[in-house]
This record gives sequence, C-alpha cells and structure tokens, in this order.
Amino acid sequence: MNAYDEERIGRLLCLLPPAPEGWVRAAQELPAARAMLDELVARAEQDAAFRLQLLADLERAVAAAGYEPSPYVVSRLRQLIEAV
Repeated sequence: MNAYDEERIGRLLCLLPPAPEGWVRAAQELPAARAMLDELVARAEQDAAFRLQLLADLERAVAAAGYEPSPYVVSRLRQLIEAV
C-alpha cells in the first residue's frame, strides 16, 4: 500500500500556494493558441501565397489572418512553418 493515498495527496496539495496568475492565464489561453497555430499551418500547407506571406512578414500575415501575433504564437509558428 502506498503511503500517499488520494486523501493525503489532496491535503498536501492544499498546503501549496496558489499558482501564479500568469501561469493560470497561460494555461487557459494555450488550447486556443494551439488551435490557431494548427489552422495557420494547415492554411500555409494548402495556400502557397499565404505561406510566402508568412515567410516574408510573419507578424503582419498573422494579424491579417485575424489573429494576435503574440510572442508565443510568432515563435512557435516560425518553428512550424520551417517544417512545412
């Protein structure tokens, strides 16, 4: 039997300080950011003109597509576009 059953783990977790607000906000925003990245990469794969726009000026192309070109999105999209 494990000395750390569910109840004990729950009590120990309650002793921890709350997660920083920035971590909570990032965790909430991450699923939407991933969906946006998936959509932009799929569009780049299907549309050569859009892919060229991304390569020429990524931030402007993301904004023109209706998304906020946040540092995370720009950095991750740069990595993903190189693989396309």
